Amino acid sequence: MLRELDIRNFAIIEALTVSFTDGLTVLTGETGAGKSIIIDAVHLLAGGRGSQEFIRHGAKKAEIEGLFSIDEEKHPVFTKLAEFGIDSVDGDILLRRELNDKGKNVCRVNGKLVTISILREVGAALIDIHGQHETQELMDEKQHLHLLDQFAGGTLSKAKESYSHTYDKYMKLKREFASYNENEQQIAQRIDLLTFQLRELEAAELVAGEEEELLQERKKLHNFNKIYESVSAAHEAIQGESKGLDWVGSAMSELEHAASVDEQFGSHSELVSGAFYQLQDVASEIKRLVDQMEFDPSRLNEIEQRLALLQSLKRKYGASVEDMLLYYETQSDELDKLVNRDQRLQLDQAKLKELTDDLRVEAEELTILRKKAAGKLGKAIMEQLRELHMGKASFEVHFSALPNGRFDRHGGDVVSFYISTNLGEPLKPLTKVASGGELSRMMLALKTIFSRHQGITSIIFDEVDTGVSGRVAQAIAEKIAAISVHSQVLCISHLPQVAAMADQHLFIEKKVEKQRTTTAVHELDGHERTEEMSRMLSGAEITDLTLQHAEELLTLAKDRKLAMR
Repeated sequence: MLRELDIRNFAIIEALTVSFTDGLTVLTGETGAGKSIIIDAVHLLAGGRGSQEFIRHGAKKAEIEGLFSIDEEKHPVFTKLAEFGIDSVDGDILLRRELNDKGKNVCRVNGKLVTISILREVGAALIDIHGQHETQELMDEKQHLHLLDQFAGGTLSKAKESYSHTYDKYMKLKREFASYNENEQQIAQRIDLLTFQLRELEAAELVAGEEEELLQERKKLHNFNKIYESVSAAHEAIQGESKGLDWVGSAMSELEHAASVDEQFGSHSELVSGAFYQLQDVASEIKRLVDQMEFDPSRLNEIEQRLALLQSLKRKYGASVEDMLLYYETQSDELDKLVNRDQRLQLDQAKLKELTDDLRVEAEELTILRKKAAGKLGKAIMEQLRELHMGKASFEVHFSALPNGRFDRHGGDVVSFYISTNLGEPLKPLTKVASGGELSRMMLALKTIFSRHQGITSIIFDEVDTGVSGRVAQAIAEKIAAISVHSQVLCISHLPQVAAMADQHLFIEKKVEKQRTTTAVHELDGHERTEEMSRMLSGAEITDLTLQHAEELLTLAKDRKLAMR
């Protein structure tokens, strides 16, 4: 849900912070008070198109920040955040957008700088804004297949997962198959190049880890004199005449004599004695190594040549010997495929045909499952439309196949929602429905069904109830409240029936301070809310009768909400 919205220097809003609750939040107020400006701010926060005109006059930039809290660990937005390398803590997601007077946008998600397109993708997983003249996701025919699949649920999801696995193998093999049909001259040139490269690598007789060993050996040869002098000096210090070993031997003899008289020196005598014999062994080993040490200029030359060869090969085939060995393996496989392409072509043709047949079977299964789900969806939508007093409307899900029997990642189906709002009228694509009142009810019917499956955190309705009244207005109010059971709903409305169903009622008004107009938000409760409901019922004049009607409407709405939840 959208927990808090902070707006600075946006249109006529100077500084505004609004907190929201679960369920249904209704925004009311006089026309022009700034209700739609708040929705515009949320739209920009979700990646909508920005403009310098949104910046408050006299300000350098407009700032919008929204804090969302997500309780579901598997909510799609977390997958989206992980895809873009954005961290989230305790399910909180902070969106921020700045518009400056130079026309530049700064967008952040959880403090990380992102592009507008990334902000839009994250925002689309959190917010769905529907205005009276906007189409949004439900009015986008390309989304109808996705919505139907969401409605179908688990059984179809498993079938789609199996299909996607087969489709990936099919596309991989198809790309390989296409590569076999390249120009013969290009293939011959590629074979020549690979053959040369592999021979060059084979001639080098690469061994994993050899470069490190060579560098270590070169280091020793470069420092041979220093090593020889140091080791010789060490041997002289230990075993030279009147040097270390002689003095330790003297100490050993004296302690042995002392220990023979006083036992408390026994342990010390043993330690010195052990040290003496260890030093003897070390001195002998050092002497042996010194005698064996011999500087070999030819070996140093061999090492330099070998390292130069490796460096030359690394520039062409990889950053290390291990990378070059891996490159050799992959290129060997490619060369084998090209040289034996006729044989492989036959094998892949058979595999491709087999996968095509498998895809066709799995796609047909998807179609069967989708058509079953479409029947259930149609019945559910019709039930919603009857509750919205559109009992003569008809709704169907139309299926067609992709051209030329093709498949895509979702199968072979093209799905479109069709509706007829009047008896005797033919069914037409949902996207062609133009009547404002009918469109509002149709959208609410669809939203009621799909809000349970879409995973959208916040749904915003901007005056979708325009053009309706009476029992239709009451039906729309109840339908919006039903949607708020599964998703947070923010709704701008002029209908008292809708306002009465609110869990949170925000009143928007204009104020003039220091010769400047600004928008203010006040949460209504108790008598204040009753007065606002009375104003919505009667207009400017509030009477005892309208107050009584407002209280009655609020009481009835409370009872309906309890029954609904």
